[in-house]
Amino acid sequence: MRTGPLLAILSGAPFVASLDLFVVNVAFGDIAKSYPGHSLGEFSWILNSYAIVYAALLIPLGRWADRIGHKRAFIAGLALFTLASAACAFSPSLWALVAFRIVQAVGAAALTPASLGLLISALPAAKRQSGVRIWAAAGAAAAAFGPVVGGILVEASWRWVFLINVPVGIVLLYFAVRLVPDTTHKDSDAGIDFVGAALLTVGIGSLALALVQGPDWGWTDNRVLIAFAVAVATLLSFWWSNSRHRTPLIAPDLLKIRSFAWSNVTAILFSAAFAAGLLSNILWLQEVWGYSALRTGFAVSPGPLLVPLFAIAGGSLSRKYSAGRVAALGSLLWAVGTVLVLVSVDSTPNYATGLLPGWIIAGIGVGLALPTILSQATADLAPARSATGSAIVSMSRQIGTVLGVSVLIAVLGSSVDPDTFRQAWWVIFPVALVSALASLGMTPATTPTPVVPAESAIPERNLS
Repeated sequence: MRTGPLLAILSGAPFVASLDLFVVNVAFGDIAKSYPGHSLGEFSWILNSYAIVYAALLIPLGRWADRIGHKRAFIAGLALFTLASAACAFSPSLWALVAFRIVQAVGAAALTPASLGLLISALPAAKRQSGVRIWAAAGAAAAAFGPVVGGILVEASWRWVFLINVPVGIVLLYFAVRLVPDTTHKDSDAGIDFVGAALLTVGIGSLALALVQGPDWGWTDNRVLIAFAVAVATLLSFWWSNSRHRTPLIAPDLLKIRSFAWSNVTAILFSAAFAAGLLSNILWLQEVWGYSALRTGFAVSPGPLLVPLFAIAGGSLSRKYSAGRVAALGSLLWAVGTVLVLVSVDSTPNYATGLLPGWIIAGIGVGLALPTILSQATADLAPARSATGSAIVSMSRQIGTVLGVSVLIAVLGSSVDPDTFRQAWWVIFPVALVSALASLGMTPATTPTPVVPAESAIPERNLS
């Protein structure tokens, strides 16, 4: 099939996932009003439960896709995500919503690596990296529309935030069944390390639990101390198991590829700063300035609207400068934007002169950094390993999201006042700076030996 329709269908996966992320952020306050009697830390599990399960299952379900076929995995994951979205919309309680968010995450973890595997296998080598950039930029496009769409939907009911995924999912399913060619790699390693995935899930989940509940329970409370201990024990067990498993979640030889290893480090750091910054600005608008969800959506939208434009600009810059420098520039702009917001806002609403300038700079930074990080992670990988490589960097991105949200909730505690927000922004700033330093490692010190197999070894696809 033609390249354009293929990109449109398969880029719908990150679009749906990112749209869900941004509209849920905007709907946070209205969801809280529907389920009174819960703390901010408890509500954070609407975001964290999704990110934790998504991160832990990306690689096992990526290998499952290798085993059963990428198209079947893509369709199964998209169908599950769509059904779970409908269930989220009708959740009778907070913890039912969290449970259905976990099911959503399972579907997203199946469809994401499968979609990229289908895309990379179908595209010729010359178009492969640009195709990955477009695939990553689709998530940026969702970021541009998400806040406004979320604000509009919440005006009717926050439940529409989840229902919006249903028609999008049905359309994608219809065209995927009809038009997308299946791909598999006979040499792909389809072993599935579910023990490693379970250890990683428990480890990240325990760490998040300790961080978000620390302010409410007390940092010396036995429950918090036990959660920290479980996190350390399970994460160390994961690392030990991963290094000895026949088909580990994170293959040690992949980490020897400089661009891949540093892209993952950068993805964790930048995603932590980004997730914390996004949620903190939304909470500031709603809790301190008293904005409605609709007004918040429009107020937040200028930054994300710049993301797709500067994702394209980042692609152009990457042809002249190294990917590491482009991502470092994006991370620095996010740090600068954060500080500008910090020193400009006041408890009295001053959107045009307070939040907007810094938020625009931050949006430019995201457009330069995030697509560059994601595309560079798989740039030096063979097609047979690209789906797994993409799953690992997406996992790193979600782990960063969990850590960013959890640390933000820990800093804010139970009192969301201007002083605690300023403390949070001072925490976000150095994380973004460290992300910029890590970005410089994404570019190999010397020109790498190409690892893409000969063109004759790649299955031919009719793209005309």
